[in-house]
Amino acid sequence: MAATDQSGAVELTRRAILTGVVIGAALTPCNVYSGLKIGWSFNMSIAAGLLGAGLWRLAHGMGGARPFGLLENNINQTTASSAASIVSGGLVAPIPALTLLTGQTLGWPALAFWVFAVSALGIVVAAGLRRQMIVREGLRFPAGVATAETLTRIHARGAEAAARLRLLLAGAVLSGAVKFAVELGIGAARFAPPVTVRTGGAGAASFHNLGLAFDPSLLMIGFGAIVGLRAGVSMLLGAALAWGAIAPELLARGWAEAGAPGAVWFGPLIAWLLWPGATLLVVSALVSLGVSLARRRGSRRDGADDEAGDGGGPSRAAFLAALAAASALAVAASVFLFGLGVGEAVLAVALSFVLAAVAARVTGETGITPVGALGKITQLTFGAVSPGQVASNLMAANITGGAAGQCADLMDDLKCGRIVGATARHQMAAQVFGVAAGSLVGSAVYLALIPDPRAMLITPEWPAPAVATWKAVAEVLSQGFHAIPEGAVPAMGIAAVLGILLGLGERLLPTRWARLLPSAPAIGLAFVIPAWNAVSLFVGAALAALAARLAPERAERSTVPLAAGLVAGESLVGVGFALAGLLR
Repeated sequence: MAATDQSGAVELTRRAILTGVVIGAALTPCNVYSGLKIGWSFNMSIAAGLLGAGLWRLAHGMGGARPFGLLENNINQTTASSAASIVSGGLVAPIPALTLLTGQTLGWPALAFWVFAVSALGIVVAAGLRRQMIVREGLRFPAGVATAETLTRIHARGAEAAARLRLLLAGAVLSGAVKFAVELGIGAARFAPPVTVRTGGAGAASFHNLGLAFDPSLLMIGFGAIVGLRAGVSMLLGAALAWGAIAPELLARGWAEAGAPGAVWFGPLIAWLLWPGATLLVVSALVSLGVSLARRRGSRRDGADDEAGDGGGPSRAAFLAALAAASALAVAASVFLFGLGVGEAVLAVALSFVLAAVAARVTGETGITPVGALGKITQLTFGAVSPGQVASNLMAANITGGAAGQCADLMDDLKCGRIVGATARHQMAAQVFGVAAGSLVGSAVYLALIPDPRAMLITPEWPAPAVATWKAVAEVLSQGFHAIPEGAVPAMGIAAVLGILLGLGERLLPTRWARLLPSAPAIGLAFVIPAWNAVSLFVGAALAALAARLAPERAERSTVPLAAGLVAGESLVGVGFALAGLLR
């Protein structure tokens, strides 16, 4: 098996797929472990690309193996990253939550089949969104840009390539060293100004309690440098609004409970803030996408639809066939494994298309995929459709969350592929292999690590924060709409109006005015992540903008390689610590 791109370069080969499957199988346990420990997983694209290049260079030097080219390595990283991102299919959140609430467990074959089904749905949705979001709109997808820069540098030759590789390596060493020090407890993990905010009566909340701090995550600073100043400023604006203005008011009104004095009160506050935040995310992204598609249909009628440089996407017939097959697979899995009604399963699949599109747009603008927040939208929907049905609530949201997560991962891979000149349909085929491998390995690792979820999870040994959140929301929303926190419904209405206005403005205003509008998806995302992540993204965007103003030519050559190094270094060290913890 060997397929080439349009220039004849070797691309989709057996060894590229097998390399990705082996590396993905090795990296998947890291994400299962870290997901259950800290509720966070890692994008494995850069790690897979570096490992693939290193392994085949060693094989070339020792046994004369054919050199491993850039496009082959891109197939390797696509396969491996999709395998490692399989945790978005439910292994570290809704599936354990279902066991805690109902006692239901799945054996290895059934669990692997379920995770594959929901993830395959995400691959198909990404195939449908790629042309709009990557080819036409050119969204940034910072993880994809960082991966492309890394792969390009390690396979390139010449003085300019060597200089950029040195920048990338310097950024990686710096970022990795900072992450290593933080993991070992050397120095402060994050810094919050000693400022307090009144919360009514004699109460007060410190910036530390609210999460308004600077975190030494150079990975987020690297993302910020790639996404640009508009997204960075929008994230800071959203964090100031959510955590600096609204959160103290929630505490003053009694709509949220304060936590321990020395703790960060993210959990109690996010239970309210996620509703307007998720609403703003969903509404603005859908309005923007809808206007773009309507304009495209109009240009097609006028004969102005130019698909030049499409990059080898699937034909319309192939896409529709894959869409029907993936949808049927997800519906059948829902009905037979968890007892959802056919109508419920079809509704969950339909919501997956919508929310995966939202996830792709948010990831494209900010580099962060809000799987948890989007899953809550489905949980809210099924709280009304099937009140009291915990399994329907969780597993319908599992479908949308899994599809959204895998869709966002493939969009990052496709962005990387477009930059390096890859063929999109070859990457989509590679991701199917990756998802199959990740489903088998990830399910086996989860069952081996957590043989008794009820006794082991949400404990000091296995905190499983994502499991605790999904479990709590399912318990509340199984009661229906009236379980939404007090005051959240009017806030959702305001967020929806704001999302419509900003979404329409971004697409309908002249470009020079539209650029001045804040990014609604970025603002909404800042409501559902810790404020320090938004601060770091802004710092990275501001530093990159300042460099571009002071030294434009040098910044154009240096910003992306250095930012990619910052992303790579922290990712690799994080993976290393996750693997070390797993081996212990």
